[in-house]
Amino acid sequence: MKKIMVVDDIPDQIFTIKQGLESFDDEYEVIGASSGEQCIELLNNGVVPNLILSETKMLGMNGRELLNRLKENPMWEEIPVFFLTAWEDKLTENSIARLGDDYIEKPVDAEELKKRIDTVLEKEQ
Repeated sequence: MKKIMVVDDIPDQIFTIKQGLESFDDEYEVIGASSGEQCIELLNNGVVPNLILSETKMLGMNGRELLNRLKENPMWEEIPVFFLTAWEDKLTENSIARLGDDYIEKPVDAEELKKRIDTVLEKEQ
């Protein structure tokens, strides 16, 4: 089973992604975190996912700050990070694409997300 942590300050977004990914057999377990701070708290408590899917713009710790915190910790630095974004300009898109392992624009298509997650996780093995 692939454990995916979705970090977003919009509960409906976490719910939608959870429903979409978990609808593909029983291949995925989706864990929600409502902030970057909660993501770090879950990681500190031993909840370590195969991949983190994080919104870029959140109150408190944003996606970029979360990525920096993950990369500072040897236990978490290898966890692939996808960014969720609603931004549409190419400059932002290019900078986000270079930061994480991938990014996907909102609204998220569950099939496309699954394909991209699978591709990144296959590279990690």
